[in-house]
Amino acid sequence: SFPLAPFVNFLLVLGCIAYNLGTGSGTSVLEMVAVFEKASGKKIPIKLCPRRPGDATTVYASTKNAQKELGWKAKYGIAEMCRDQWKWASNNPWGYQSKP
Repeated sequence: SFPLAPFVNFLLVLGCIAYNLGTGSGTSVLEMVAVFEKASGKKIPIKLCPRRPGDATTVYASTKNAQKELGWKAKYGIAEMCRDQWKWASNNPWGYQSKP
């Protein structure tokens, strides 16, 4: 596994600050799958498995620092973000690269 602490310390020495960007609300994996299925019009195959040892039951990232220090707040919800991402990816199948 990647040793995260030295990397974070390196960024702090450089004066870099990380901000969590998002809606500020939690979204489960299954909710995300359902929203993306609706946005794409495609069924996403999933396999439900038991939780593995060490898996977190919930994970949230606070967006308060981005709001307070940058004045940043999400303008759109998960459904709009997934729809726009699908539209962009569909119109740009090679991403930012030119067609091979």
